[in-house]
Amino acid sequence: MKIKAINVSFGYKDTEILKDINLEVREGEFLVLMGPSGSGKSTFLRLLADLEKPNSGEIIINNKNGISDIAVVFQDYSLFPWLTAEENIVLALKKRLKGKKSKKELFQLAEQYLTMVQLGHATKKYPGEMSGGMRQRAAIARALSVGSDLLLMDEPFGALDPITRIQLQELVLQINQDQKKTIIFVTHDAEEAIMLADSIVMFSPGPPGKILECIDVPFEKPINRNELFESREFIEFRDDLLQLMNKGIFEKLNQKEAVEDGGGI
Repeated sequence: MKIKAINVSFGYKDTEILKDINLEVREGEFLVLMGPSGSGKSTFLRLLADLEKPNSGEIIINNKNGISDIAVVFQDYSLFPWLTAEENIVLALKKRLKGKKSKKELFQLAEQYLTMVQLGHATKKYPGEMSGGMRQRAAIARALSVGSDLLLMDEPFGALDPITRIQLQELVLQINQDQKKTIIFVTHDAEEAIMLADSIVMFSPGPPGKILECIDVPFEKPINRNELFESREFIEFRDDLLQLMNKGIFEKLNQKEAVEDGGGI
């Protein structure tokens, strides 16, 4: 799945949130969006998911303006609390398969997707009976059941404990490598970005957010986490990423101060 964003801008009334976004995503790429809060990363993800429409420019996915049934995973799990894990998956499957499978076949498929994310033992559990990590696994299983080649993930592990976060990072990497899905992933965490990404897009502080730089990650997958985090190359690359983000923040602050000083009496 190839994606192009061409001169994309977006805003509400007098507030411009994104400006002149030009980006091309390769098929099967794991792309991470980084940047400070308010830089428009999540908004750009919503534009890709067709949950918002750009004010100008266009987003082309596989030579079409938009695509149906894009899989999205949000930070808040977004499961229906009155449905079990398998019923949440079945609901997505019904929409996708449109009567092509029996009820029994739909539940069998749901179990397969839950097993894929190591939740085969929790098919009958309701979201309120599951831990945060389990709920996010179920949300990923539901996203996979949509059948899209594009998976959008908006800070999906931000609220999880460190061990669960690592486990789900490994799971998503495996999905990317095994199923060749194109994944676009939002995070503030430089180490998470390096672990997951083939390339990183750094957004400037907003509003409006712009693309500061597109950076290829120089570490080949699969990555040995312990060896990587101890290497000088990793530390330097991570520090460069953080410096780039901080540079954008400082430049924005200086611009604001200059405007305020210029407006004084």
